Amino acid sequence: MQNLLIRISRALVDHPDQVSVKAIEGVSTCVFELKVAKVDVGKIIGKEGRTAHSIRTIMNAAAAKMKKRCVLEILE
Repeated sequence: MQNLLIRISRALVDHPDQVSVKAIEGVSTCVFELKVAKVDVGKIIGKEGRTAHSIRTIMNAAAAKMKKRCVLEILE
């Protein structure tokens, strides 16, 4: 899951070397904290949050296969 998020994020930003993901695992929930360069935050969020919503949808679909819940937090 973490590798999927890193791959998607690096494809979207201008500074892929500054993408970092911290995973906080729970019993049935995973929280992913995504941190990118300040100039790339807008690219990850997208217009009206559409890109962030799409990333969350993909992550939730992957988590559902593992019978878990996934939360994505984008840190600035």
